[in-house]
Amino acid sequence: MRQIILDTETTGLEPAQGHRIIEIGCVELVKRRKTGRSFHRYLRPDRAIDRGAQQVHGLTNEFLAQQSRFADIVEEFLAFIHGAELIIHNAAFDLAFLDAELERLPGPRRMMRELCPVIDTLPLARQMHPGQRNSLDALCKRYGVDNSHRELHGALLDAQILLDVYLAMTGGQEVLGLGGHAEAEAGEGIETPAMAVRPRGELRIVRASAEELAAHEQQLALIDQASGGKTVWRGL
Repeated sequence: MRQIILDTETTGLEPAQGHRIIEIGCVELVKRRKTGRSFHRYLRPDRAIDRGAQQVHGLTNEFLAQQSRFADIVEEFLAFIHGAELIIHNAAFDLAFLDAELERLPGPRRMMRELCPVIDTLPLARQMHPGQRNSLDALCKRYGVDNSHRELHGALLDAQILLDVYLAMTGGQEVLGLGGHAEAEAGEGIETPAMAVRPRGELRIVRASAEELAAHEQQLALIDQASGGKTVWRGL
């Protein structure tokens, strides 16, 4: 299974008001393992960034004026995500902006959900942790994912953080490793939360000592006496 963790930064909050994507960040997982492959582009929006948005990501109009437009990189982007399942936090936001960018291009275009299946980690987190905060920062704290290096939002950085959060949410396997290539322990394609993971190496068998067996037998005798000889353990 190939999965792409995706995030975007934008000039504002509403694509219907002409706001545009200014950064795309994608990180690849294959069989729930980090491959090290990523896709990252800054984009020229041809419009000013809202002040509130700029305070979130720190990108400037001057910097973005030197970047490529979405139309220039769209084929490379679509090739990178082709055949993959997308994992996005609050997917409705990012997909709305990506669909708006695709609609601006000449010729017929398929929308994002027609191109790739999507997992939205926000409703997944709400289902797992009802009544709690489920922002990316809150999930980092809950699952012990280090985001201390993030002072401002960035599409690639947030995608890398979401990758670790997603693995922790859905498998319980290691999310940290040398060189960023942690290995999944839960098996391919498993999407269930809080799954127990068998540690590496041979399973150690610890047998009860004679003293422990005697204490156990004594406890069973007490249960026999209290229950009229209906101890479940002896029946098993």
